[in-house]
Amino acid sequence: MTVELAAPDGTCVPIHVVDRASFASCAAALEPPVRRWLDTLAFEGAPDTHALLPAPDGTVASVWAGAASRVHPWALAALPKALPPGAYRLGELGVELDPGAAALSWELGSYAFDLYRARRRAPATLMLPPSEPARRALVVATAIAATRDLVNTPAEHLGPAELAEAVRLAAKASGARFRQTVGDELLGAGFPAIHAVGRAAARAPRLVELTWGSPRHPRLTLVGKGVCFDSGGLDIKGAEGMRLMKKDMGGAAHALALAQMIMALGLPLRLQLLIPAVENAIAGNAYRPGDVIRTRKGLSIEVGNTDAEGRVILADALAYGAESDPGLMIDLATLTGAARTALGPQLPALFCRAMPTARELVDLGLELGDPLWHLPLWRDYHSGIESEIADVVNSGRNAMAGAINAAIFLEDFVPDALEWLHIDLYAWNDAARPGRPVGGEAQTLRTLLAWLERRYPAR
Repeated sequence: MTVELAAPDGTCVPIHVVDRASFASCAAALEPPVRRWLDTLAFEGAPDTHALLPAPDGTVASVWAGAASRVHPWALAALPKALPPGAYRLGELGVELDPGAAALSWELGSYAFDLYRARRRAPATLMLPPSEPARRALVVATAIAATRDLVNTPAEHLGPAELAEAVRLAAKASGARFRQTVGDELLGAGFPAIHAVGRAAARAPRLVELTWGSPRHPRLTLVGKGVCFDSGGLDIKGAEGMRLMKKDMGGAAHALALAQMIMALGLPLRLQLLIPAVENAIAGNAYRPGDVIRTRKGLSIEVGNTDAEGRVILADALAYGAESDPGLMIDLATLTGAARTALGPQLPALFCRAMPTARELVDLGLELGDPLWHLPLWRDYHSGIESEIADVVNSGRNAMAGAINAAIFLEDFVPDALEWLHIDLYAWNDAARPGRPVGGEAQTLRTLLAWLERRYPAR
């Protein structure tokens, strides 16, 4: 942690956080040498900019930092790696930064994936007085960092077993129950679709399950797509399409992170986390185009394309999750390139049966700076995923409405009466922004957590 919740002492360098408006008023009251120095550096309080004020002995006397607003989730994200190492505190001038925004933005601004390459230097430390918003923010930051780490880890070191181990450790830390169904056990346990997709890999497929909380509380089921590497199967991807397929378990990483936050914050829920964990590999026993696969629900799937494997494994997991009759089920998946074509990398696609819920989530995401965007579950397109020889086919008749086709495919495995959200996300930053380096990224987690806290307030 680069944020310490403790009272700052006199050795901490103050950071005066301003926006353009507050800096204009602050600057007028500054001593002329200070004002001239800031003018020399062309500091005007623009977001993600900063200026160092030197002390007579050559050390840093104070820092001026620009932020978009006092509650912006990335307010201080540009600072931890840019400032000289040492301890800092929030200063008295400028805007009074929300402690949650301060803790979250600083901690995520310090993030680096350092499994294989050591940091060049330690980031700076922020001392914050203890508060509940700051504590909650650090829980969120920890979960986001864990999500990034999982997505960034190459498939060589993160296969189905390692993903299951991450869930096991989370269960152990929170006093939750953990179990997994592995390899051919999937057939006897009623998960033929998960087995079909993962059977060709050298590392056995599995369904991973975590349960936590009191049976008296409302039931929430989280499902995360855990394809640890996606070659495309026999419909093999090209080199460019395969390059980032270590991130195809991003949905599982997100579901696990959301579960960890729920448990750490003690939300009054009976939680079930399900992760079908596989590799989509090529071997003599790989599932083939034209095969028909049975599922836990009893529906049959014709394989139109082996590269549409995520929805196949989710079919079994969703059907199983529905059997416990949860009040709400959410699945998260790096499911379709079509969603990225429609919305780009920064906007996950939300599919939801209830329009008021969809609007609430979209509005909340915009408010928190953690957006997602609503796409319709357009049932008129269902004919495009109907098979001549099975109940459904896992690929649409053409490239149009690909994200919708995938969503309505999943909907077939969810009971009509069950409230269900499907989120199709990218889980990756193609370009760096403050606090968001290139690589694995957590998307919608802050929005989903805040929405769940509204829906299930602590008692």
